[in-house]
This record gives sequence, structure tokens and C-alpha cells, in this order.
Amino acid sequence: MSLALTVVPFALLVLGFPIYAVLLAASCAALVLSPDLQLLALHQNLFAGVNSLALLAIPFFIYAGELMGRGSLAGRLIDVVDAAARPVPGNLALTTVGSATLFGAISGASAATVATIGRIMHPTLLRAGYPPTFAAGLVTTVGAIDIVIPPSIPMIVYAIAANESVPRLYAAGVLPGLLLAALLAVYVVVAARRSGVGKGRPFDAASLWHAASRATWALGAPVIVLGGIYGGWVSPTEAAALGCAYAALVTRLVYRELSARDVFEAASSTIRFCGQVLIIAACANVFGWLLTVQQVPVAVVSWVSQWELSPWALLLAINILLLVVGCLLDPISAILMLAPLLVPVAQSAGIDTLHLGIVMTVNLAIGLFTPPFGVNLFVAQSTLGLQLPLLYRSILPFLGVYLIGLAIVTYVPSLSLLGPQLLLALPD
Repeated sequence: MSLALTVVPFALLVLGFPIYAVLLAASCAALVLSPDLQLLALHQNLFAGVNSLALLAIPFFIYAGELMGRGSLAGRLIDVVDAAARPVPGNLALTTVGSATLFGAISGASAATVATIGRIMHPTLLRAGYPPTFAAGLVTTVGAIDIVIPPSIPMIVYAIAANESVPRLYAAGVLPGLLLAALLAVYVVVAARRSGVGKGRPFDAASLWHAASRATWALGAPVIVLGGIYGGWVSPTEAAALGCAYAALVTRLVYRELSARDVFEAASSTIRFCGQVLIIAACANVFGWLLTVQQVPVAVVSWVSQWELSPWALLLAINILLLVVGCLLDPISAILMLAPLLVPVAQSAGIDTLHLGIVMTVNLAIGLFTPPFGVNLFVAQSTLGLQLPLLYRSILPFLGVYLIGLAIVTYVPSLSLLGPQLLLALPD
């Protein structure tokens, strides 16, 4: 059985099978080879993997982001940030960072941000004289913030895998997400000054007021969703449903930008994405159950304990592992596969599982734009017409910025643990 849980997944991954097929094939092989387990456990655990109220939040958040991304919402958010950032050198680059952060507080989907914000800002940056490598790297990497800033889809998945609280994870992600945005903002301003592009313009209060008034309804979405969660008035799933309803009303009735066809296409795109997430969650639950039955987490904890690693050394090892895995797997698959193993190891070393969740999320956010399988690289290639060799070169300085942010998040745990104490109405 141990052979089926180790050799089979590795071989299928090397052969290029999709992750759900890898997990399901390994689980089926292990069940067939084990005389003590019944095949009945397969469909029981498949169903249990998706029988979670927290997972209901995923289609709501994705649908809300799809609706708002198809209208002028992104443009309205960009106008607000651009008007506020006018006096700063590198204001267009700074606008890209701020707009992506705001959009992430609505959709929580990194690829959607790269496609939506990138379509608008990439040609604008080029017309303003920014170097092609800088513009390409910025629009490709900035979307990674969106799975750290709540509402985050991977955080929901981690909460289920690690038996954590979604509101606590969302609150814990606020400061790390803002830290990443701030580090990127500092870098793009310094880089713009060095290259002599993006001269600041005089501040215009009237333009800012006009842009903010046009975006009032758009800015209300994160206020409703995150305010409801942090205020303790609604659960994350209920907040997601409210955000979805709000997005539908604003885009369809207030802005009057989407046709019935657009609404249907947004729903179809949401269904396809959620189908991918749920089938991975179902198969990963069977695989995780088999690991638990075989006491693999206990064995891993025992093996790691023999090394007598200090918490900082263990976190360094976890970071290296996650950075490598993030290059090969999407965040949801990586969390479902590794959380059952890493959570017991972290607990044995006295590392808070809430902090571990943020560390995992930041690591896997970096994996979204790192070769060879970074999703955002392929989104930028397909939607913006950028070539992969250019993208590979362009992400390097931004990768350095994210790694600095990862180091701070990893070794300053209070940055993650302070959020729940400050933002949640319920006791921490």
C-alpha cells in the first residue's frame, strides 16, 4: 500500500496526468492492494471531501469576480488609484499595484486579476515609456497578492484541510497582503525613478472626487464582504453570497453594462473553475484519509523530530519545499496534498497553524508566476500576447521583492497573528 501512495503518484505526475487523476489512481490502487480496507471507503471519502459548507463560498466569490471583471469595474478602480497616485513618480506602475490589490479584495482569483488589470495597464505602461520587461513583469506578478489579500480561495481550502477558521485566516492575511503590496509599491517607484519614466503630475482633488464617485458602487463590494465577516455579522459563505448578489445587482442594474449573455458566460466560467476545484478536493480527501489510516503524518512528525530542528530552521525547510512545489502545482492542489503532512509537523514544533497557513499561501502565491508551470505566466502569454522568454526574464526582480516579503511573513509571526486580534469581533 505504501508503494501505491508514493510510487504511483510520482510516476503519474512525471507522465503529466492531471492532479485529480494522480490522487484518485493512487487512492484506488492503495485500496485494492490493502486487504483491511473496503472499496466502500472510496465514494464515502469522495463525497466527504466536498460536503463542506465553507466550500460553498468558492463559487460565490468566483462568480462575483467574473461579473465585475467583465464590466467597467476594473477601469473605475484604476481611475481612483490613478487619481490618488498622480503626484508620485512611477504613478502608473503604482496604480497597477493598487488596482490589483483592490480588485483582489473583490475576486480573490489571481489569474482574473492578471487578465483584467493587465489588459488595461500593460499597453498604458508601454505607451508611457516603461521598459517592456518591467511592464510585463509587473502585470504578471502583481496578481499574486490577490490570494493573500482576503477573500482568498486557497485560504478557504487550507481552512478545510487544516481544520482552521476561515474568518481567522482572512484576518491573518490582511497585514501580510498589504506588506506585499507595499514592498511592490516601493520597488516600482524606485525603479521608475532610476529609469526616468513615470514623472509625477500635480494632484487634482476634483479628478479624485470624480473618479471616487464613479467607483462608489464598485468599492462597496469589499466593504460588504469583509466588513460582514470581520464584524461577526455573517459567515464567510454568507458574505460570499451577499457579495455575489451585490455584484449581480451593480453590474446588471446600476452600471447596466452586462447583457444576459454576459451573465450566462460568467456563470459558465465559474462552473468550470469550481468543477476543477471540487474534483481535486474530493480526490485529495481520499488520499489524505489513506495517509492518516497508514499513520503517515505521525511517521513524518517522528522523522522530522529526529533532526531536532529549531522552529526557524523548520520554517526555512518548509519554505524551500513549498517554493519548489509551487513551481509545479497550483495552490489548491498543493495545499490539499501537503497540509495534512505539514500541519502536524508545525504543531509538533510549536508553530501556530494560522501562521503556517499564511506562510503556505505566500509561498504558493509566488509559485503562480514562477516557471515552469506558473499559471499567471500562461495567462499573461494568452491574454496579453507576451512571449514566455520575455516573461521569464521580467519576473526576476519582482521575485526578489516577493521573497523579501516571504522572509518577513515567515519570521515575524505577529504580522499574521495580529490580524485576528484587531479585526475580528469574536474572541481570538
